[in-house]
Amino acid sequence: MKTQASPLRVDGARLWDSLMELGKIGGTAKGGVCRLALTDLDKQGRDLVTSWARAEGMSVVVDQIGNIFMRRPGRNNALPPVMTGSHIDTQPTGGKFDGNYGVLSGIEVIRTLNQHGIQTEAPIEVAVWTNEEGSRFVPVMMGSGVFCGAFTLEHAYNATDIDGKKVRDELERIGYIGDQVCGDHPIGAYYEAHIEQGPVLENADTVIGVVPAVLGLSWYDCTVTGFESHAGPTPMEIRKDALQVSTYIMQEVVAIAHRYPPYGRGTVGQVQVMPNSRNVIPGQVKFSIDLRNVSDESLNHMHEDLVAYLEAMRQKTGLSIELERVSYFPPCPFHPDCVDNVRAASAALGYKTMDVVSGAGHDAIYAARLAPAGMIFVPCKDGVSHNEIEDARPEHLEAGCNVLLQAMLASAGVVKD
Repeated sequence: MKTQASPLRVDGARLWDSLMELGKIGGTAKGGVCRLALTDLDKQGRDLVTSWARAEGMSVVVDQIGNIFMRRPGRNNALPPVMTGSHIDTQPTGGKFDGNYGVLSGIEVIRTLNQHGIQTEAPIEVAVWTNEEGSRFVPVMMGSGVFCGAFTLEHAYNATDIDGKKVRDELERIGYIGDQVCGDHPIGAYYEAHIEQGPVLENADTVIGVVPAVLGLSWYDCTVTGFESHAGPTPMEIRKDALQVSTYIMQEVVAIAHRYPPYGRGTVGQVQVMPNSRNVIPGQVKFSIDLRNVSDESLNHMHEDLVAYLEAMRQKTGLSIELERVSYFPPCPFHPDCVDNVRAASAALGYKTMDVVSGAGHDAIYAARLAPAGMIFVPCKDGVSHNEIEDARPEHLEAGCNVLLQAMLASAGVVKD
């Protein structure tokens, strides 16, 4: 075996060709991809990726929720593997790079190691996580969530799509329900390469985003109940207008985010007005609230501010205001060793970097519950993702994969002659 030269680089053209080939499965007229989880197209994508892995001499194991683990052995196979990966399911109007880049970067790392005859001390694995997007089945990040014990296998199996089809049945139908118990699979360290899905790197003309953490999020349903009545005869001073009170709360959601910079986020994205008639004062409004920040402390303060404001509005208006927290993901700081390995790899390769805290969820969040983890971001055009026009420059994708290769070698160790 050869020793590691300085610094080893991947074949960017080969990586690009793999992305374009996978992108044909479920390809759309606008150049995007529609390949929903556990469909026939998902099966075709899984079959293609695993065929590439087997062609490189990797073993393939599938667990009970359909997660795929493709392993290149190390010299000491008793060591837990250094893993990378992501997902290949897409949004209904998705792109070629979200998730797919993370999986195929892993395949390209293996191809490069094989091409140069480099042996690692620990095994290296590439994972394909099931139903990360949550477009067809809820919850999102299903495969990695079951793997780390965030929710049960039975809960995931019983999830249904809009046609009433269950996850378990669809896994069996496409032939990707495995025997390995979920989570019965050690991880020594985990890295995930991903397009940023935002505009920060492109706006800063920076190639590599070092991801120290993922924002935590707190989701709520808020219901304001007033009294509907005729818009003409009802005087302003006696109205119980649920929508007008709701607009004050919506503005406060944004104000709360501004009070906790730089990572505070506050969004109202869904609103239902009842009875939703032009000449009726709204009697009830239901709307979503999305709060995010990088630390538990900040996110808890934002929650407390929201609760206090709602109580003040109840007292002021006399209307019923109900708040239900429907989902909570704590902030996820990544392991300092993995973050440092990404920084060191970027420096050795001469790439310009900056820290980018992720505002979106990724499978790495759940992997980080079980092992040291880190992420690598590369720019995407105009920051656009979850869209058929999602795009990225080949040289940026190559750079991210080079960083992934070096970071994984730092964790796995290179066998010296």
